[in-house]
Amino acid sequence: MVATTFLSSVITFLLPLFFRSVTARYAPCTQSFHQLIADKVNISNCKKLGTLGAQWGWKTYEPKERRIDVVFGAKLHENVGWLAWGINPGKKPQMVGTRAIIGIKLLDGSLSINTYNITSDTKLGCALKPSEEFHNMTMGYNADVEFHNMTMRYNADLDYYIIYASVILPRVYNISKLNYVWQVGYSALGTSPLMHPKTLQNFDSAETINLKSPVGQIVGEHRHHMRMVHGIVNIIGWGTFLPLGVIIARYFKYPLELEGWWYKLHISCQILGFSLGMTGWIIGLWLGCASKYYTFKTHRLYAMFIFPFTALQMFALLLRPGKTDEYRKYWNIYHHFLGYALIAVIIINIFHGIAIFKPDTTAWKVSYIAILATLALTVIIFEVYAWIKFRIKKAKSKPAAKAKSKPAATSIADEPSSPSTEGHDWAEES
Repeated sequence: MVATTFLSSVITFLLPLFFRSVTARYAPCTQSFHQLIADKVNISNCKKLGTLGAQWGWKTYEPKERRIDVVFGAKLHENVGWLAWGINPGKKPQMVGTRAIIGIKLLDGSLSINTYNITSDTKLGCALKPSEEFHNMTMGYNADVEFHNMTMRYNADLDYYIIYASVILPRVYNISKLNYVWQVGYSALGTSPLMHPKTLQNFDSAETINLKSPVGQIVGEHRHHMRMVHGIVNIIGWGTFLPLGVIIARYFKYPLELEGWWYKLHISCQILGFSLGMTGWIIGLWLGCASKYYTFKTHRLYAMFIFPFTALQMFALLLRPGKTDEYRKYWNIYHHFLGYALIAVIIINIFHGIAIFKPDTTAWKVSYIAILATLALTVIIFEVYAWIKFRIKKAKSKPAAKAKSKPAATSIADEPSSPSTEGHDWAEES
């Protein structure tokens, strides 16, 4: 009953996150943003982008479909900042090679908007200049993209800075696989935007979209989506089923006295948790290999500790000494100490991963805190029940001891042990 209730709570908290991760790629923009742009321009599609709280609306024109009207909006939280939207004719959606529109909020409150060519020199730290100044220095293969009717405005009701523009694409661009990027930064030197923050959301602000699709279907790599799957699977596997397996081993033998079930339930939880956690770990390896320009060393070091030692714990099914083996006591000490240490590191790394991911909603952190609170409450209830059961048993044992005619015959073994050891013969538990 306890396990069923707990699993129900886990499903209740985590299923909304899973479905949100699946549908986030097709999430429409907010009603207020849609209404704002509908009053000003004729936009047929509008979606909320996966990072930086940005939203994007567009309309393509028949029959050649080479003109796209674009509306892009995001918040700027500092006195100086910039937001950018651009397209890239290359094979992947990336910064280098992008032709971008960048709107800058200057220190005096005025707004500036220009087009920019993003090159490998920009990535190396060279100043990013408007394309009118940059055009004579180098000509990229996307230099013939045309931007018209560019404006940048601020909407106080939404606290959004919004870019409006019309884009004329050359034939090198395929609108069924259009690579586009967006970005937000918080420093600029005149009309030259400076480096954006180096967070995961900033690095993941790129997609490939099919503009011929009615909903703007995302095609190509899905790193942002896979990060969500990585987080959810690890929360369920490492962060939920492994601690639940420890609770089962600790309390289902005593005080619940489920002699025929506790070990099977313990092993089932650990195998399921390890399988899900290993899946998330493999996805994390893939994400690490796909992320060439950044790495999260602390998160990776925690993962390097968690996986091999959790695998070692699973091998305990095959390698543990027999109940009568003289080394069983030392094996128990290692097994329990390592298990509790792993749970602590897993919890720390899950919160660290959520901090790296920086989701637009607090549901991730709140959901996992609720899971941990449920686990903690379960432990408290079982501990209280164990102590009550111990005190009752101890109270019943005293009259029986006094009734014996020979007190000397009473041995220490007749006295009940404390609830921390009653029914917890660690040599037989694991």
